[in-house]
Amino acid sequence: MNERKGSSVAGIPVVGLCVLVAIAGLILLLSRSPYAVLGVLLGVLDVFLLKGFFQVAPNTGQVMQLFGKYTGTVREEGLRWTNPFYAKRMISLRVRNFESSKLKVNDSDGNPIEIAAVVVWQVVDTAEAVFCVDDYENYVHIQSESALRQMAQSYPYDAHDSGQPSLRSHGDDINTHLRDEIQARLGKAGVEVTEARISHLAYAQEIAQAMLQRQQASAIVAARTRIVEGAVGMVGMALEELRKQGVVELDEERKAAMVSNLLVVLCGERGTQPVLNTGTLYN
Repeated sequence: MNERKGSSVAGIPVVGLCVLVAIAGLILLLSRSPYAVLGVLLGVLDVFLLKGFFQVAPNTGQVMQLFGKYTGTVREEGLRWTNPFYAKRMISLRVRNFESSKLKVNDSDGNPIEIAAVVVWQVVDTAEAVFCVDDYENYVHIQSESALRQMAQSYPYDAHDSGQPSLRSHGDDINTHLRDEIQARLGKAGVEVTEARISHLAYAQEIAQAMLQRQQASAIVAARTRIVEGAVGMVGMALEELRKQGVVELDEERKAAMVSNLLVVLCGERGTQPVLNTGTLYN
């Protein structure tokens, strides 16, 4: 079922008509003539016409039904008038958002994590929102959490291979996937998802300490690797410059000793203490 435009007219002219009918009925009723009964009928008609008035606020729609049958949706703002027999229900078309509860799920590696998301949405088809689902607001909340759970199980919390998408490192890709996953579920309810993004992401409490130690170890290994790579480059450059400028000639054994000393100096965590050699190079 798709939304269609409902029939209505501007309410101000009908207000004038109702006033005229009320005045005519009152005059006939007070005239004490045989037409007094007509005055009563005009009064009843006037009350009946008043039931057809309704208001449409900005970014809202009035879904109308005639004896249970959907007849259309009125989105024109202001005071409107329609068939008094129509039943009317107001639906907000404004942009709304909510934050899901913190869900505890397993990522693709099987690690328990906590995750929550913020979803921005709005109703774009009032007929589907009202007639295709029982309670569209509750439907949005439940299906959004279901999509979030499904998405979280498709990615690891942290990528171990370079280039592999993960929940922690590929925020834009994850948010896009989450939005598409939610939209696929909410399309049948006449709802459009404007934005969806992760608002909370952490390891579950029972493994948080162990995972923190692993992350610290990975950071230390990466830092040490960078230091060693830089130190090896600096030692090679020093030996090459000594050879080019002819400052000193070293045999292989002395080169190895020099390399060892330079690596200790460059890779050490603390400052080294110099030792002066007052003898010969070979003593």
